[in-house]
Amino acid sequence: MAGHLIVLLPVAAVWVAAAVVADGLPRLDRARALRRRTGWLSALTRTGLALTAAVLLVGLQSAGDTLVDRAATGLALTAAPALMVAVCTVRRVRRLRAGAGAFARAPETPAPHGLRAAGAHPLIGLPLQVTALTTVPAVVSAAGVDLLAGPAVTGPAITVGVLSVGAIAVRHALRHNRLAERAMPAAVDSPRAVRALHV
Repeated sequence: MAGHLIVLLPVAAVWVAAAVVADGLPRLDRARALRRRTGWLSALTRTGLALTAAVLLVGLQSAGDTLVDRAATGLALTAAPALMVAVCTVRRVRRLRAGAGAFARAPETPAPHGLRAAGAHPLIGLPLQVTALTTVPAVVSAAGVDLLAGPAVTGPAITVGVLSVGAIAVRHALRHNRLAERAMPAAVDSPRAVRALHV
């Protein structure tokens, strides 16, 4: 087992935990629970960003072949989705927590469909889950299993990764649309359209 696995495991664990918490947000039907979970998600997201940035920055500044250098090389794939989390997800989670806080005064207040739809927005769950997914190759490689050893394995591994990201994106989009439709007010038919025509 490689030594840089000690550096990679906490980073991967935080991102996976954040991805799991984000995936459960739309299922919460109470405002207080939604506010509490968004607090957890905010803390996990900021911790993941801080750990990833620290490993990458120390790896860039170090000239030798240290544990952190090897961990930073493994996390190179994670940098792009983590940047997406920093740009899009952090702000949305903060706004969602503020919205849930407005309804969370009473313990059993139901979470409105609009808040649940906001929790299901693809820019919350998708970047976090893609970031967690990109930590897996680094951890597996650090554990001594070289998945990308030959060209016969590289192509299928990349294809499976791209298909997984596509499936996650479609799932988030469908769930968000379903909850957003519930949040829309019911259409009121015009009385003129209902009334029978008289000639």
